[in-house]
Amino acid sequence: MATKFTPLHDRILVRRVEEADTTRGGIIIPDSAKDKPQEGEVISAGKGKISEEGKVRPLDVKAGDRILFGKYSGTEIKIDGEDFVIMREEEVLGILTGAAKKETVGSHK
Repeated sequence: MATKFTPLHDRILVRRVEEADTTRGGIIIPDSAKDKPQEGEVISAGKGKISEEGKVRPLDVKAGDRILFGKYSGTEIKIDGEDFVIMREEEVLGILTGAAKKETVGSHK
């Protein structure tokens, strides 16, 4: 049975998206020169941040969103042998729309 992970409060669970192995000019990028992808897919999200008044502010991101995040954002975790990043919503730089589908890291097809 697969483990289900539900982030709490303003945290989200993200699966990184692989970068292309070549540049637009056709130059092959060696693995040692590649940074970890800073693009990912939101797998699950918490219910929201609790304000000082005790009200829950829903998150702007939701499961299925493609996002960009900072190079050192979040904490890497492993669930059922698959790598994910858990981060606070405030670490998300933006939501990508109309992005071409790329292979996600560790996806099983």
